[in-house]
Amino acid sequence: MIYFYLIIISIPFITICKTMRKIFLLFLMLIPLLLPAQIKGDAFIEWIGTKEMSYGQFKVNIPQFSGSSFHYDDFKKVLTYTIKVKETPNFDNGKIEISNILYESVSLSELGDLTSENIPKTTNPTMLVSTSRGVKEAFVSISPLIKDEFGFKRVKSFSYELKNNNFRISQFNKTTNSISNSVLSNGNWFRFYIEKSGVYKLSKTFLRQLGLDVTNIDPKKIKIYGNGGKMLPLENSIYYPNDLVENAIQIIGENDGVFNNEDFILFYGQGVDTWNEESKTHVNLYDDKSYYYITTQGNDGKRILPLVQPLGNSTLNLATFDEHQYHELDLINIARLGRQWYGESFEVKDEQEFDFVFPNIDSTVPVKIMLTAAAAAFTPTSFNVTANGNAVGVISFPALINNSAVEFITGFLPNNSSFTGSENVKIKLKFNNNGVPNSKGYLDYIALVAKRKLQGYGKQFHFQYDQSGSNIGVVNYELSNATGINQIWDITDPYEIAKIDNSSQNTFSFKASLGELRKYIAIDENDYYIPLKESKSKITNQNLKGTVFNNGLGQFQDIDYVIISPLFLVNQAEKLANFHRNYSNLNVKVIPLETIYQEFSSGKQDVAAIRNCVKYIYENASTPAKRLKYVNLFGDASYDFKDRIINNTNVVPIYHSLNSNTTGESSFASDDFFGLMDLSEGNIVSYFGGIDIAVGRMLVNDTKQADEMVNKVIEYHDLKSYGNWRNNFVLVADDSDLSSDATMQNRQNILADAIASEKPFFNVNKILLDSYIQEASAGGSRYPKARTDFFNAFEKGALVFNYLGHGGEDGLSSERIWEKSDGQNLSNQYKYPLFITITCEFSRFDNPFRPTAGEYTYWNPKGGAIAMITTIRSIGQTSAENFNDLLTKNLLSYGSNQYTSIAEALRISKNSNPNSATNVIFYIGDPALMLAVAKPKIRLTKVNDIDVTQSIEDFKSLSKIKLNGEVTDENNNPLTTYDGEVSTIIFDKTISRKTNNNDGNSPAIAFNVLGETIFRGNASVTNGKFEFSFVVPRDIRVPLANGRISFYSKKNQLLQNETGYDSSIKIGGINENAAVDNISPRVKLYMNDETFVSGGTTNESPFLVALLEDENGINTASGIGHDIVAVLDGDVSNPFVLNDYYQTKLDDFTQGTLRFPLRNLAPGLHTITFKAWDVYNNPITAEIQFIVVGDETITLTHVLNYPNPFVNYTEFWFTHNRPFEPLEVQIQVMTITGKIIWTKNQIITTEGFLSKEITWDGKDDFGDRIGKGVYVYKLTVKSNLINKKTEKFEKLVIL
Repeated sequence: MIYFYLIIISIPFITICKTMRKIFLLFLMLIPLLLPAQIKGDAFIEWIGTKEMSYGQFKVNIPQFSGSSFHYDDFKKVLTYTIKVKETPNFDNGKIEISNILYESVSLSELGDLTSENIPKTTNPTMLVSTSRGVKEAFVSISPLIKDEFGFKRVKSFSYELKNNNFRISQFNKTTNSISNSVLSNGNWFRFYIEKSGVYKLSKTFLRQLGLDVTNIDPKKIKIYGNGGKMLPLENSIYYPNDLVENAIQIIGENDGVFNNEDFILFYGQGVDTWNEESKTHVNLYDDKSYYYITTQGNDGKRILPLVQPLGNSTLNLATFDEHQYHELDLINIARLGRQWYGESFEVKDEQEFDFVFPNIDSTVPVKIMLTAAAAAFTPTSFNVTANGNAVGVISFPALINNSAVEFITGFLPNNSSFTGSENVKIKLKFNNNGVPNSKGYLDYIALVAKRKLQGYGKQFHFQYDQSGSNIGVVNYELSNATGINQIWDITDPYEIAKIDNSSQNTFSFKASLGELRKYIAIDENDYYIPLKESKSKITNQNLKGTVFNNGLGQFQDIDYVIISPLFLVNQAEKLANFHRNYSNLNVKVIPLETIYQEFSSGKQDVAAIRNCVKYIYENASTPAKRLKYVNLFGDASYDFKDRIINNTNVVPIYHSLNSNTTGESSFASDDFFGLMDLSEGNIVSYFGGIDIAVGRMLVNDTKQADEMVNKVIEYHDLKSYGNWRNNFVLVADDSDLSSDATMQNRQNILADAIASEKPFFNVNKILLDSYIQEASAGGSRYPKARTDFFNAFEKGALVFNYLGHGGEDGLSSERIWEKSDGQNLSNQYKYPLFITITCEFSRFDNPFRPTAGEYTYWNPKGGAIAMITTIRSIGQTSAENFNDLLTKNLLSYGSNQYTSIAEALRISKNSNPNSATNVIFYIGDPALMLAVAKPKIRLTKVNDIDVTQSIEDFKSLSKIKLNGEVTDENNNPLTTYDGEVSTIIFDKTISRKTNNNDGNSPAIAFNVLGETIFRGNASVTNGKFEFSFVVPRDIRVPLANGRISFYSKKNQLLQNETGYDSSIKIGGINENAAVDNISPRVKLYMNDETFVSGGTTNESPFLVALLEDENGINTASGIGHDIVAVLDGDVSNPFVLNDYYQTKLDDFTQGTLRFPLRNLAPGLHTITFKAWDVYNNPITAEIQFIVVGDETITLTHVLNYPNPFVNYTEFWFTHNRPFEPLEVQIQVMTITGKIIWTKNQIITTEGFLSKEITWDGKDDFGDRIGKGVYVYKLTVKSNLINKKTEKFEKLVIL
C-alpha cells in the first residue's frame, strides 16, 4: 500500500498552490511507474491439420489452427499466430522474450502449399503496441512453424514476456502542431511550376505574365515560397511543413530598389524527379508539377547567403563527384492496383535501348547500375542487360503459379552490379519470353551512378560525394574548367541555400564538413532553366489552418466531423454537413481538396497532405476527448492518380500499398491511412492497428451521383424510413463448393443465433444456400429460390444484410445468388440496409475499368444499400469468418444499448485484431451514420385482459386474441406521453431445418428459423398504451410451443421509434368453440395505385396493389396451399408468394393492403390471377390486366382536367408510366387560334402513375381572368433520365 501525506505550514497561499501543483504533477508522473513494467502470458495453439482454404478465386491447402489468432500471408505463403495481450502496456517501445516453447515435428507434405523456403529458423517473435485515441493495445506475433537441421516443427504452446525497452513511460500523443495562419491568408500571390530540379531564372517578362506588377515594387520585397516537388513522407515521424515555406533566392539587380528589364530572379527549384525511398521511385506518383508561389508582401525576402566554410585544414581533396542519373517512366500499372507503376513493356519489341550521357566521366571508376523489372508469364523468363555491348547481368523470373493471386513477379540486378563507363552509355535490355508469345516483360527503372570530374562544360549540374556521410573531417572540392561556373549552391536544405561565388576563375575550390551527405549544384550563367505557368496564375487568399476551428462567430469550436471534397462537389458535401449539424448535432467542416493541397503540399496532389490536414485538426483539439471523430472522403478513387486511363475515377485519392502484384491482401488500398495519427504510423507495410479516426468514403463521381447518395443518407433518417423493417436482420451463407467451405454456413448459423440471443428484438432471418434445392443450368449450378428470397428480403427491408461466402467483382457465390444487375434493380427506397460482405473483391472500386457489384448496390439512387462494410481485394476465408464475428459484436454493442456509428464499430474491430486481412475491409458510406436500431422497449402486458405475469391463454387455432401492451424506456418506465403507431408481427413456433449437402462437401447441419407469420397488423398507441385483436389462423402448426411477438412503434410526427419482443406466448392447439365462417374475403386489385383501371398502361416494373377485407382476417400463416399468391400470365409453376407483403389497416385486423413489386416485365398485355384466403381458409380469386409500355418511352393516358367545365378552379390529371421519377411537366393553355395565354412549369414526382398536382384558377399569365369559352391546352412531360418527352392536346371549357 502506498501512502501520501500532506503537511501544511504557515506559508503564503500562492506558494501553497504552486507547491500543490508540483506535487500533483509529480504524482501523475509517478502513476505509470507504479504500473507493471513487464507483462507475462502463455499461449496455446490448437492445430487442426492440413486443410483446404479458400483464398479469393483460388484454393490453398495449408496447415491450420483454430481461433482468431490464425493468419495466412498469401504473398509470402507463410502462417502467423497473433494474440492480443490482455493487460494494457504502459510503454510504447518494448521488447519481447519467448520461452517454454513446446514443439512437435511436421513433415514437408504437411506444409501443403506453404513456401518452405520462407519458413524461418526461429519463431521471430514481434510485439506491436498501438495507440488509438489514447487507448493502448499490445499484440504478440510469432511464426508458428520453424525449420531446423532436422526438418520442420510447429509450436504447440509458449510463454511470453513483454518488457519496457527503454524505461521511458509512454505519454499520450502530444500535440506537435499549434493553430497558425497560412501565409496565403493575405496579400497577392501568384503561382508557377517546374518539372525538373535545377536553378531557374524568372525574368521581368515572366513575372508580368504571372500578373505581378513589377513596375512599382521594391525587388527586395520579392519572396518565393514552395516546398518542392518531392512526395510528402508517409511516416508521421518524418517532418514536413504544414504550410508554404519561404525559399532563399537571389535577385540580380535588386540593390537599386527597382526591378529593371535586365534584372532577374534565381532560385533552386526541386522538381518531381526526386527519389522517394518509401515508394521506391524517382517519379512523383501523384503530380507532374512542382508548384512555387511568389509574393511581394511584408518584410524583405529571404536571400541566398554565402556558404560558411569550415576553418580547419582539409582531410580529403576531391576533383570528382558522384552523379546519379535514371530512366523511369510510369506508363502502366500491371495489375491495376498498388502504387508501383512500370514503364516500357517488352512484348512486341523484346529489345530496347536507353541512352545516358556522362560528360567528363572518370572512366577508371566502374559505373554502378541498379535496374528493376517485372515479368508476367506462366513460364520462366529473363532479362539480359548489357552496357555498351558488354554483359552486365541477367534478371531471371520464375513462372507464375496458376493457383495464385500473384499477377507478376519483380526482379533486380544483383547488388553492386557495375560496368566500365564512357561518356555515352547505352543500356540494352533483351527479354527472353521462353518461346511463349503471351509472356510480358516490363521495365521499372534504370539508375546509374558514375564518377565524374568536377569540370565545367557549359551546363548546370548537380554533384555530391556519396561517402561524405560515412567519413569525418573536412573535404576540399576542387573545380576546373570553371570559367563559366559563376556560383556553387549548397542545396542540401532547399529552403536554406548557401552560395560560393566564382569570379570567372578557371579553377577554384571550397571546403565543407564531412559527416553528412551534402548536395550541390554548379551554376552556369548560360544554362538557367525557365519555369512554366498555368492559365490562371493568381491565387485566391485562403487560411484553412487559421480558420478551420472557427465557428460562425469566429470563435474556437472543436470539430467532430470533416468532409473532404473536391471543389466541384462542395455543394453536395455541404448539404450532407448541414444535415449532420442539425440532425446529429455534430460540428462538421467541409474542406475542399484543393485548399488542402495549397497549404499542406505546396499545391500538389498527395495523399499525405490530406492525412496531415486531418492530423492538424486532430492534434489541435482543445482536449483529447474532443478530438476529430469522423472523416468522410467525399469522392471515388482510382489506382491512377494522374488520369492516364480513360473514365478515371480519381476524385479523392486513396492510399495504395507499395506491393502491387497481387489481388490478395498484401496489395491493399486503405482509407485507414487517413486515420493513423501517431508518430510511429503512416507508412503501412503490412498490418497495423491504432486507427484513431473512423474514416468512410462516399463513392461519388459527379454532382448528380453526389446528390443521390447524400439524399439517401437524408432519406435514411426521414420519417418515411421509420418502419418495422428495422427489426429485421438477414444473414446469408454460401454453400460448400469445397470441403473447406463447410465452416462458412456453420459459422454464419452460430452468428445468427448469437445475434438472436444478444439482441432478441431482432427478427433474424437465415438464408443458407445449402438448405435450398440446387438446380442445374447451362451456366452451372443455381439456387433460384434462394436468389429470389435474397432479393425479396432486400426489397421488404432489413436493417443489416450480412453475407459470408465466396464472391467477386461481378457478384456473390459461384451460383450467382447476387449479380451486378440486382444492385441496380433494387427498389427499396426508405428501407436502405447496411450491407456487409466480408468476401473477395465485391467492391473493388479503385479499378475504373470494371465497376463492381458492390458499387452498383451502393450507387442505386432509390434502392440498394445505405452503406457497406465490404472488401476490395481477396481475403482468406478463415480471416473473413473471424472478422465477421468480431465486427458484428462491436456493431451491435453486445451487452449494451449504446451504439457507435457503423464506421466507428469497424475502427474498433480493426484495432482489436490487426492483420493484413483487415486492410482490405472497407467502409463505403457516411462515417457518421448510426445504424438505425430502434430504442428499447415495447412490452406485452395482457393477453385477453389477463396480465402476462399470470397464466395466460394459449394462442389456439381460430381463437380470437386480444393483446395489450405499452411503450416504456429501457428501465421499464412507461412513456405516458407517447402517441403513435405500433406494428406487430406474430410468429408461429420456431421451425427446425437441415442443409442438404448439395455439393457433397459438408455434412448436413440442423438450424432453426423463425416460424410462419400468423398475424401482421398495426394499432394506435395512446399515452404509451395500445391494444388490438386478431383471429389465429386455422393453419398454425398444432403442437404447443413458444411463439414470438415482434413489436415496432413510431411516435407521431417525431423521429423516434421503439422496439420490443415477447417470446413467452405459447402457440398451438385447436379452438373447439370457434364460430363458423363460410364467407370468402373480398379483394380489389390495382396496379401502382387505386386510380388504375384494369387494362391500363404501366411501366416495366409496376406494383400490384390488393385491398383485402374479411371479418376474421386474412391468412398469412403459409399453410399448405393457403398462401396469398399471384400468378403472372398463367405461369402456375412460378407463383409469387405474397404473405409477407400484407399489412392490416390501422386498428382494424379485418382490412389490409398488399403492395408487391413486379420487375422487368416485357412490353405488352399481361394478366395477373390473384388468390387469397381468410384465416378460416375461405378463398377468393380475382384477376387484373395491364399493358406494359416499357421504360424507354413516356406514355400519357387519361389526360383530362377536373372539373371540366369550371369557373375558377380545375386540376390537370394524367396517367404516365414513370412513377418515382422527377418529371418536367408543362401545361400551356391557348385559344382556338393558338395564342398562348397561360403557362405552368412544374417538377412532379408521383409514387404511382396518376398525377393531379397542377391546378389553375382560370387567369392568364398576367393575373387577369380570361373570358368564357372553349380553350385548348397542351400537356408536355419530359424525362431527363431518358431525355425524351411526350405531348398531348385536350380541350377545356370555362363558364
